[in-house]
Amino acid sequence: MNYNLNNQPAQKTSTFAALRKLFRFLAAERKTLIIAFATIMVSSGLNLTGPVLTGYTIDHFIQQKQYNHLLLACGLLLLIYIVAFIANYLQAKLMGSIGQRMLFRLRNAVFGKLQELPVAFFNQNKAGDLISRINSDTEKVNQFFSQYLMQFVSNLFIMTGAGIFLVSIHPRLGAATLVPAAVLLIFTRLISPWVRRRNADNMKSTGGLSAEVQESLNNFKVIIAFNRRDYFRKRFDEVNKKNYATAVSAGLANNVFMPVFGFCAQLAQLTVLTYGIYLVTTGNFTIGLLISYLAYVHSFYTPIRQLSVLWANFQVALAGWDRISEILSLESDLPQLPTTNGTNGTTSVMEFRNVQFRYPNGKPVLHDVNFNMERGRTYALVGPTGGGKTTTASLVARLYDPTEGQVLLEGRDIRTYDAAERSRKIGFILQEPFLFTGTVRDNILYGNAEYADYTNEQLTEVIREAGLETLLARFEQGLDTKVVTTGDAVSLGQKQLIAFMRAVLRRPSLLILDEATANIDTITEQLLERILQQLPAHTTRVIIAHRLNTIENADEIYFVNAGEVTRAGSLDHAVNMLLHERRES
Repeated sequence: MNYNLNNQPAQKTSTFAALRKLFRFLAAERKTLIIAFATIMVSSGLNLTGPVLTGYTIDHFIQQKQYNHLLLACGLLLLIYIVAFIANYLQAKLMGSIGQRMLFRLRNAVFGKLQELPVAFFNQNKAGDLISRINSDTEKVNQFFSQYLMQFVSNLFIMTGAGIFLVSIHPRLGAATLVPAAVLLIFTRLISPWVRRRNADNMKSTGGLSAEVQESLNNFKVIIAFNRRDYFRKRFDEVNKKNYATAVSAGLANNVFMPVFGFCAQLAQLTVLTYGIYLVTTGNFTIGLLISYLAYVHSFYTPIRQLSVLWANFQVALAGWDRISEILSLESDLPQLPTTNGTNGTTSVMEFRNVQFRYPNGKPVLHDVNFNMERGRTYALVGPTGGGKTTTASLVARLYDPTEGQVLLEGRDIRTYDAAERSRKIGFILQEPFLFTGTVRDNILYGNAEYADYTNEQLTEVIREAGLETLLARFEQGLDTKVVTTGDAVSLGQKQLIAFMRAVLRRPSLLILDEATANIDTITEQLLERILQQLPAHTTRVIIAHRLNTIENADEIYFVNAGEVTRAGSLDHAVNMLLHERRES
């Protein structure tokens, strides 16, 4: 399955469809949202009464010189604006908390989805881009909801109310005033998809920039060792320039609304002023009513100007949501099949039946592979680089599913096991183990709930019983030794020892060692070999190695090359096959 997000066709979802999906994350906030919307209506309604009261005061109190009533009207206006201010503060506080909770749930949803996806997804996508989607893109969505959504709704409410007042006060003048707004509506509908695309391109390039920075930092030692700062500087300069170009393009797109909206607002005010003065001179309008009318024109078109900014932020949020929803819509291509009973009394722990495999958009790697691994035996996979050894081991651990054929674990289709049960039965030690920042104890117990509540003393006793105390002694502070993934707190060889202890303590039915001793000295390798011999009798070992001395004690040797897995027989036969292949290549 192709999981490359950057090569996926753009999702053509409508704005309303995107909002419908996005509002699912706000379902738990329904009551709070209702309260927030109520405060908006109170605030907007009070602000809309201001111009009416002002016009009435001018016509009936100021022109009639009833100054005692003028003070009363001013006091009433002050009270209205104070209540509106309190309502505005409440909705801002409510929406800020809603936005943060939504951000929390959204990031959890994205990260949870990433946990469900197979290894193929992470091989096809750069970590920096995924980090950008989790951090930056979700924050863009949060900013709109926590800062702009209520302004958006409030402005729409005020616009609607002001429009009703404009038409009800004088229908013909109101119609002339709203013509520029109709033009703006058409313009916004036509230009919004383009703005959304520009923002999506910018977010994509920002993800690429993040991925490039992460790759450079992860390989900084190599850069220094080969003195190739110029190479990575050039690559960074390329992605930085691309990000700059897309940012400028997105900025221009986001700012295109403001001048157009401003021009239409000025045109509407000019229309009202010209026509309104004519109505006053003919006696159809009072001065106070004209001032009220101008205030409502301002109340109608000022929100439109603000909406030009808010709409641009809305397009940014939708572009971010599109990138987030791309991840949320993915499904793993490693489904769990209904459970079936295994073969009763089988001595086979792993079996390949007519297995074929190819990577997405790649050439076939394995062709019609058949072999059987029995309990308690040691198997070795040898062959030239690129022959398919690691791919075979990945199929054994179900990091991938075969393109055709079937892989059986203890007589059952491996696809019928859930992830937890499968990981208990299959251990995997990689050539470059991955550790978490923490302590040796944290990394040994990763994914092993059996010993999670053990004290250090109890865990040390378990390690001793497993014959691993000599490995633990290699760490000065024992289980409390600090491990930092990006530093040199522990050596690569020590990291391999931690991975080895982590796998052995799980007591798996099948243990895969993929070049697991490549970074370990000969003495430690011999120690590990003795520990492997002490594993439970039912444990099957699968060793992938280039150094032939590591497989001399294997019960069965398979030669993996050119997509085929064949029995090599003795060690001497395997050596001859390997030498013949090297001569042929």
